[in-house]
Amino acid sequence: MKILYHHRIASKDGQYVHIEELTTALKSLGHDIIMAEPNGIGQKSFGKSSNTVQTMRKILPGFLHEIIEFSYTFFDFIKLSMLIVKHKPDCIYERYNLFFPSGIWAKKIFKLPLLLEINSPLYEERKKNGGIKLNFLAEWSEDFVWRNAEYVLPVTFVLAEKIKRRKVAGDKIVVIPNGINRVRFNSTDKSADIVERLHLNNKLVLGFVGFVREWHRLDRVLDAIANNKSENWHLLLVGDGPARESIALQAKQQGIGDRITITGIIDRDEIARYITVFDIALLSDVVEYASPLKLFEYMALGKAVLAPDRDNIREILTHEKNALLFNPDDDQSFMQHLNCLCTNKETRERLGLAAAKTIEDKKLYWEENARRVEELFNQLRKN
Repeated sequence: MKILYHHRIASKDGQYVHIEELTTALKSLGHDIIMAEPNGIGQKSFGKSSNTVQTMRKILPGFLHEIIEFSYTFFDFIKLSMLIVKHKPDCIYERYNLFFPSGIWAKKIFKLPLLLEINSPLYEERKKNGGIKLNFLAEWSEDFVWRNAEYVLPVTFVLAEKIKRRKVAGDKIVVIPNGINRVRFNSTDKSADIVERLHLNNKLVLGFVGFVREWHRLDRVLDAIANNKSENWHLLLVGDGPARESIALQAKQQGIGDRITITGIIDRDEIARYITVFDIALLSDVVEYASPLKLFEYMALGKAVLAPDRDNIREILTHEKNALLFNPDDDQSFMQHLNCLCTNKETRERLGLAAAKTIEDKKLYWEENARRVEELFNQLRKN
């Protein structure tokens, strides 16, 4: 099949990892992928939108920025139409974004089946954070896109329930969680060079991967280390983010500045090597409807995972079977479960092995996701 992959992600962060992994998996199944995406993605900073977008958000009133954001869809529709005329794709796969109905317009005009991947309820999310001024336009655009796709593909059942409440038919909803690249994340050996370079010998490494924000609550990890200074616990943050400075400052104030290491941005191909260094993999908090990429990476590499006891996490993890789950609203619960993992190597090993087995049992691989997408498209093309 020729599949037109349509999105407007402008930064090479975790969102783009999903795009790259799924398109690569679809190509491995023999499909041709035509990308309909913003120009110059390679020049965008990790975790950031384009400089133009950031400037607009600072200087323009919110409603005007949203009008401009919606207006982009007309330009995108022209671009999309030209790609369809040129390449004659069999179908469209779209990653959902707000104020972005151009894919549905193209699907209707060119009579192409469209699958819509949904990673978050963006209208609800942005409204909650005070980021929506034109509520009618935002809500209309989301409902229009969600209801007119042949199938919507949320990443969790929690998100699927939110979609159902917006009057999307249940038989159009197919949950496909994020996955793992089994080739990239297949090593179980620690990377000795990283251990030496970061001076992690004889340390119990508490690891976190990603773009860290305040709500990830890594402050609790620092509190745990500060309260156990006689232990060899060490926080390794593989990544960067807006909470980096506050984490470093807190560690300094608590007298544990030498007990944390923040690597900054690491090349995607190196992430697995850093995770192999972890003794405990931290998912210190998570958005309630998300399917965290880092969780699958931790599990695939057989790491003992400490994660919040939320509905979306329980879709993958079971407390004391393949992870320890703590009450996200209770600091003491976090401390108790972290202490359990830190002081019990046998528990860490047992949970790590079970986590890796879960990946295989549930087939949480990108190639499996690609096969499900392929099956849905084949089904639609027969109808």
